[in-house]
Amino acid sequence: MTMITDCFPGLSATATFWMANSIAVFGVCVLCTGLLIPQILLISFRKRLFDQPDERKIHQGVVPRLGGIAFKPVVFFSIALMFGLCQLFGYGDMFDGVSAESRPLAFSFCCVMLLYLVGMADDLIGIRYKAKFAVQIMCGVMMIAGGMWICDLHGLLGIHEVAAWFGYPLTILVIVFIINSINLIDGIDGLASGLCGVATLFYGMVFFLLQEYIYAVLSFATLGVLVPFFYYNVFGDANRQKKIFMGDTGSLTTGMILCVLSLKILRCPPTSVPEGFPNLLVLAYSPLFIPCLDVVRVYLHRVRNGKNPFLPDKNHIHHKLLAVGMRQRTAMVTIISFSLLFTLCNLWLSMYVGITLLLVADVVIWTVTNIWLTHKIFQLNRKL
Repeated sequence: MTMITDCFPGLSATATFWMANSIAVFGVCVLCTGLLIPQILLISFRKRLFDQPDERKIHQGVVPRLGGIAFKPVVFFSIALMFGLCQLFGYGDMFDGVSAESRPLAFSFCCVMLLYLVGMADDLIGIRYKAKFAVQIMCGVMMIAGGMWICDLHGLLGIHEVAAWFGYPLTILVIVFIINSINLIDGIDGLASGLCGVATLFYGMVFFLLQEYIYAVLSFATLGVLVPFFYYNVFGDANRQKKIFMGDTGSLTTGMILCVLSLKILRCPPTSVPEGFPNLLVLAYSPLFIPCLDVVRVYLHRVRNGKNPFLPDKNHIHHKLLAVGMRQRTAMVTIISFSLLFTLCNLWLSMYVGITLLLVADVVIWTVTNIWLTHKIFQLNRKL
């Protein structure tokens, strides 16, 4: 902590303590996940637990999809280890403020555990989407029981505080929506983990500014498991049995954690928000802009064409970029860069433009971009 104090002399003792713990937790998660993924690969190949390619999937050859099995245990272990070591070395008084978050954190961890088990079952034996929806709705109810529900729209459509009869079902809808958005965007190497990694890094920094330190630790712990997975997912060689997917275990678990973090930002008390800070609704959901709007467009496209909106196809944004000739890695970098650019622009504009107008502008830009891509694909198909 002395090194951090020297580098950031303006930090308080509390902020220094939590920054040191965040860095330590991030390092532990990177190390543990980096050690676990090779073992998961070894077991997957010995037991022949593969994601077999088909006409909808892009990858070639057999690739295990159990990388997400490492996520939840490593995150929970690293945070528990941090608490234990700090108590052991006499820093227990630094956790006095955390007790107020014990109820939402307890229910949040239960939700993550539940979706982790559902995702693992789906990766191993398969589960119908209706059963997964039921569990996701149950997680929404548990989050409400933990006090984490949308009680303020922060000016969207001119609405601020909302009643429980409206906020409760809205919270469940948003949780189910975000979880499935992360699950469905996981279509090419590095895309879901890259988008989620940028989001957790962003959330971690926001929570430090808002002095919600325990959630900053959770953000950086999640980032810590995504970094080594991203390496194996993007740079791993399938021919050498070094490549792995996160599967539903990883996408559902990460999606639930992102729900927790975004809901917490929405519920930050006005007294803790610095003057001139961007709109909290923009802070909470701008990092999730790409996967959320993409899943809305895909669902509407399926319904318009008379298809089941819950059955997979090849109409996501990454499929469109591949169809116009981009390589997988180029498409992944393009989408992540686009997401980062939109997040930064939204944060800046939210201080000068109404949030409703900002949302309309985002939807228009997203729609125009997709129309252009569709037209481009149509032109390429005509040439063929």
